[in-house]
Amino acid sequence: MKLSTKAHFAVLCTNLFFAANYSLVKLVSPAFVKPFALNGLRVGICSLLLWGLWLFGKTGAGIEKRDVGRFVLCGLAGVSINQMLFIKGLTMTSTVHASLLMLTTPLLITIFAFFVLKETVSAKKILGLVFGIGGALLIILSKETKAADNSLGGDVLILINATSYSVYFILVQPLMKRYSPLHVIRWVFTIGFFIILPFAFGELSSLHYTALGTEQLLILSLIIFTGTFLAYLFNAYGLQHLGAGITGAYIYTQPVFAFIIAAFLLGESLSVEKILAAVLIFSGVYLVSFKKRAE
Repeated sequence: MKLSTKAHFAVLCTNLFFAANYSLVKLVSPAFVKPFALNGLRVGICSLLLWGLWLFGKTGAGIEKRDVGRFVLCGLAGVSINQMLFIKGLTMTSTVHASLLMLTTPLLITIFAFFVLKETVSAKKILGLVFGIGGALLIILSKETKAADNSLGGDVLILINATSYSVYFILVQPLMKRYSPLHVIRWVFTIGFFIILPFAFGELSSLHYTALGTEQLLILSLIIFTGTFLAYLFNAYGLQHLGAGITGAYIYTQPVFAFIIAAFLLGESLSVEKILAAVLIFSGVYLVSFKKRAE
């Protein structure tokens, strides 16, 4: 399998895992685990898993002095702010609102990539963006929802989260060129965990672990292992080999995956509009990632 094919597959899985979190988080938070406690668990355990992988590798664990500041900013933007605001916002607003606002991520990434990384934006990429946004809006607007309490506050948190994640996409690019994806993500999560810990400590201390049933523990395991550990690891791999623009464009697949998962977990039905939206979204991803053979 070609390296680029592996990278595309990894990013596709990343968005599948992220999409599953929309439903999984709602099943456990805030009813069983409060938002900041959930963040403390997922980031803390994920950090341990990443350091566990390092024990089996042969690479160093250090950071060059010139990169310390950038690693701290990546931990702040890509883990602490992003994770805390996403979980908290999702518990306050509806899944539809969260999905809609998260679609601002590739737009922000494209803008940041254009000005900071000097990436080019071709006509095909613009058409792909239009297809992707159009399909995602179609799948979201055709979904019946119930108003959530304090949805405006939750929407604001999700929007800030999307902005923070976009900043992380750009900040982490130079690090991916000097270190391996595993090395970068390991340190980003470790730094992010220590930033999150003061906010999560109170909720973690009051969490009744013995009250969690088998179903809640299974859901937490999926959120931590696939929705966090594998998702960030695969995403880092995609960033290294595909760049910020193409990797970010795959977020258009999230509403498709999110609805399919919600259909099984929450009993939501599939319609012709949603199938059409799926076609538009995947067409958009293809156009954005398309490159001439000569390039």
